[in-house]
Amino acid sequence: VAGKELLRALENLSKLNFQKFRDELAHGDLQGRSCIPWGRLEEANWLETTNLMLDFYGEEGALDVAVTVFEHIQLRRSAALLRESTQKDYRSRYRKTIRAAYSRMKDQNARLGDSVNLSDRYSRLVIVSKQRDEEQREHEIVAMGRRHAEIMKEQASSSVAVEDLFKPGPDGQSPKTVVLLGAAGVGKTMTARKIMLDWASGRLFGEFDYVFYIHCREGNLLTSQASVADLIARCCPGSSPPLDEMLGQPEKLLFVIDGFDELRFSFERPPSELCCQAWEQRPVEVTLSSLLHRTLLPESSLLVTTRPAALRRLSACLRGERYAEILGFSEPERREYFYRFFDRAEEAAAAFRFVRGNETLFTMCLVPIVCWIVCTVMRQQLAHAGGLAHSPRTTTGIYVLYLSALLRSLSGRPRSGVPEALRGLCCLAADGLWKQKVLFEEQEVKAYALDRREVLPLLLNEHQFQKDIFCVSTYSFIHLSFQEFFAALFYLLEDEGEAREPRPGPSRDVKQLLQSYGNSRNYFMLTVRFLFGLLNEERRRELEEEMGCRMAPRVTQELLEWLQSSQRTALALLMQETALIRELEVCHCLYELQDERFVATALDPFTGVSLRGLNLNRFDQLVLSFSLKNFPTLQSLDLSHCSFLWDEPEDGAGPQPPKQPCRCEGTQSPIHLLCQALHQSGCKLKTLRYLACQLTGACGGALASVLSVKPTLTELDLSGNGELRDGGVKLLCEGLRRGGCRLHTLR
Repeated sequence: VAGKELLRALENLSKLNFQKFRDELAHGDLQGRSCIPWGRLEEANWLETTNLMLDFYGEEGALDVAVTVFEHIQLRRSAALLRESTQKDYRSRYRKTIRAAYSRMKDQNARLGDSVNLSDRYSRLVIVSKQRDEEQREHEIVAMGRRHAEIMKEQASSSVAVEDLFKPGPDGQSPKTVVLLGAAGVGKTMTARKIMLDWASGRLFGEFDYVFYIHCREGNLLTSQASVADLIARCCPGSSPPLDEMLGQPEKLLFVIDGFDELRFSFERPPSELCCQAWEQRPVEVTLSSLLHRTLLPESSLLVTTRPAALRRLSACLRGERYAEILGFSEPERREYFYRFFDRAEEAAAAFRFVRGNETLFTMCLVPIVCWIVCTVMRQQLAHAGGLAHSPRTTTGIYVLYLSALLRSLSGRPRSGVPEALRGLCCLAADGLWKQKVLFEEQEVKAYALDRREVLPLLLNEHQFQKDIFCVSTYSFIHLSFQEFFAALFYLLEDEGEAREPRPGPSRDVKQLLQSYGNSRNYFMLTVRFLFGLLNEERRRELEEEMGCRMAPRVTQELLEWLQSSQRTALALLMQETALIRELEVCHCLYELQDERFVATALDPFTGVSLRGLNLNRFDQLVLSFSLKNFPTLQSLDLSHCSFLWDEPEDGAGPQPPKQPCRCEGTQSPIHLLCQALHQSGCKLKTLRYLACQLTGACGGALASVLSVKPTLTELDLSGNGELRDGGVKLLCEGLRRGGCRLHTLR
């Protein structure tokens, strides 16, 4: 293409100007490039001159030299036309390069190790254009599932398409900066990569001539100085991209800055330290800070992805930004993901039908990374005899099954080093968790004796980054939740019998972990859940067989004591209500364990549950129901001001879940799971409060079934539930008429 453009430009020259062109090419100042000997140019025609230039300078260089020569011999129109043509050609080549680079993605299932087509695998994610305060956010991975159903039902009107992110808002102004928020594993990077692919394919953001992708992990490893022009050049193919032309129209540039939360350096800099010139060589953190503070290329546009935890730090840099949040998959998109993941439609249907019929698994699939894990496990189970007959019910169960499948893939290879490698991996995970670190350099990995090449690729992702003039390797767990899983294992693995050099890393004192979690209330949340889940005897036995390591349930008593004491808060002591469960997280921990006897023992000191003002989705209700069903000392349940979110049934397309038997009336009620648990529980419930919970008419039947089997129930508070209406009250009255009802007070 470059040759055709150059030949066309030379053919348009007069005989005199062509002579001047060749003379300048042989004797002029070509900005550091060598001249072509006159002896080779003297008799050369247009085509021969073109070929000589291509041989001497290459395609890009030949066009640059031609523009320089045209300007030197005062043929400015020819220079401008060729420059414009060159820019169009380069933009076309840049888009082609981006399409090639982003059209495929690595399949994170390391056992397969292949890549997949991004467009084939990508399912549309729900994005809302609403910002939430950082203080209102719970732990990212877990809280996503907890809020997801509510937001998708009640705030569907705020959903925004990716192509509208830079469109004018209600005030008529188009944002220059868009912040795309999302929890860990919710699809921020995949969305960023899909944006790159769709732009390069002409389907998105046509107002930008160039879109540059900057991953912040790589930014952490750039220790040399760099200008924004250097950062752009790193994104471009070839040795001499038209930087002057690019930077000359900054309003046509979009920078996609992916993973702001992974940047380790501070952005709190006085204005005097920031730079404003595109060619100014400064430390990378200063250059990126200047780009975000808009002292550098203020006319350009930015799309920044980040986890909510880093939002306050990012917001301090920005002005006039627009916020959007990725929520994950809606129900139809979860189904679509399954059909995109599996090669055969019948396998997709079988896996989806199985997962859709299991409320726990299906709810966890709200988050894309969890959906991928579940699909991977389902694919592995479908390949074995028995298929999907045995399904894990908890997050821990899914992760144990996934790890077991990976370790079984080592069959035929020496496994003698696997236990040692897994011990090192657990130490690395725990150390990183305490240091709030997710990216590890090679020497850190080797410090834990993690150098067995047949084991590492199964459990860690390796990243190649350019650091100064060298290429370095770094490692990360495939997702933060996997790091938290291995960190939990760290506290359960038995010490080896033989004496060895003490391994570097954190203390194995689980009390220290629980104390830190108690102080932060979110950072170690998933690790503590995994600790409870790994105490399950079946899970522990599976891991011991696959890992070749012994796991000691020595922390059981410590976890039991912590769980019971964790509810004795200052508020509880002040109100003299120390016998109440006040945090749903207690129930999540007990659910992971799946041990009914342990649950009953753990809850024995308590006489009630008080969870006010929560948005309880189906998974939360399932978790709470498990505790209620195994809570023999339960006397009071207060769920006032809670919302009970329930997924809408599918429209009949595709596989349907099997019907679940339910002995309790009002099975279409959003509280039927909780009522069913009370129906099955042997507790002597006295007080039940659903104050202002927006209960529907169907809830009357569910509550009636509880009245008939709980003669100890003397107080029922349904204040502020006008949506029960006449139909719901009639159903409730049927329960009041039954002989088993001994209610004294009804509000």
